[in-house]
Amino acid sequence: MAFLTILVASAVATVILRGPIKRWPVAFYGLAVVADVAYIVGIEGLLPRAVMGPLTLLMGKCVLSLALFVVVMYVGVFAKGSRAHQWLKPVRSELSIAACILACGHMAVYLASYVPRFGGALSANVLGALAVALGLLALLLVLGATSFGFVKKHMRTESWKRLQRWAYVFFGLVYVHLMLMLAPAASGGGEAAVASVAVYSVVFGAYAVLRVRRALLDRRSAAGVSVSVSSDPAISELETKDCAA
Repeated sequence: MAFLTILVASAVATVILRGPIKRWPVAFYGLAVVADVAYIVGIEGLLPRAVMGPLTLLMGKCVLSLALFVVVMYVGVFAKGSRAHQWLKPVRSELSIAACILACGHMAVYLASYVPRFGGALSANVLGALAVALGLLALLLVLGATSFGFVKKHMRTESWKRLQRWAYVFFGLVYVHLMLMLAPAASGGGEAAVASVAVYSVVFGAYAVLRVRRALLDRRSAAGVSVSVSSDPAISELETKDCAA
């Protein structure tokens, strides 16, 4: 499936280019904007097929943006201090912003295609997918904006962390949106749609399991540190003196 190829390529490219991404993030944001503009221009028939083929693959189904989001989310399943975490964590915000920019191009075309259909009857499946897409757009704009360093600096740390937890909701809604879009073809026996449902389910399901596992392991580790600190005689003596004082 094309998504798996693009996902692997995105992960490898992120590791190789993590230095330039961190040093010159604006250049990569610019490339994302160029891709958006090129895709929108191509939809109007102003680009040759040789160019629109790859653009449609990467942008038409939001595959490149989704691949980057998957890389961003999977950073959270690795243990702090692990090689994968050290490689990817420093550029997590930059990848998220680039993915948001790419997704905006896809959503602009996607939502615009529904404007002429608002006066007619829409199936429940399409209405559901559209409603989820609007929710995704709102979360995309908020999460993307607060990923910029200068915005983060003007927010309280706790407020920023609480807001970023909505990324889990965003990721879950992405899966729901994908299933709603693929359901008609998959239920009709379309092999490509069935394969896509299987792949996306494995990717998103594995993330859910691994992220919960990581949260439990981190909590257990933190509890172990707390117990060892409280049982240290020297620390206990200091705490006793502090209380007496």
